[in-house]
Amino acid sequence: MSLDDISIKVADLHSIGSLDALLNEIASHLTRFIATGETAMIDLKSLPFSPAEYESLRTALGRGEVSARLETIGDSELYETHYSGVWWVTHYNVEGDVIADLIEIAEVPAILHSQPEDVRDGLERLQHTLSQTK
Repeated sequence: MSLDDISIKVADLHSIGSLDALLNEIASHLTRFIATGETAMIDLKSLPFSPAEYESLRTALGRGEVSARLETIGDSELYETHYSGVWWVTHYNVEGDVIADLIEIAEVPAILHSQPEDVRDGLERLQHTLSQTK
């Protein structure tokens, strides 16, 4: 066994520990959400994860049945993981670069909630359309 073999095994243990810690944090947030309704967000870009750790997280969380795509100034992709209430939310800029990668613990990701001013605007447009058909 060489020194390189040992360092790879230590790196693997670190990866497992980091992933385990993050999954435990997600479980804690999910427990709090169930008990109190308190939502949470984890900024994945702020974590010192290697690409391998990142992919391990994707595999560990899996992909559920619900997903959405927003087409705004930059696109956003959202999907519920294999664990209901745990969402993976990725925002892109116009060039397609990831600008935010988040785990959100919530019934529905915040970005999907209609803003009150948008709802009022929608009502005004609908009323205008209805007035044009009379």
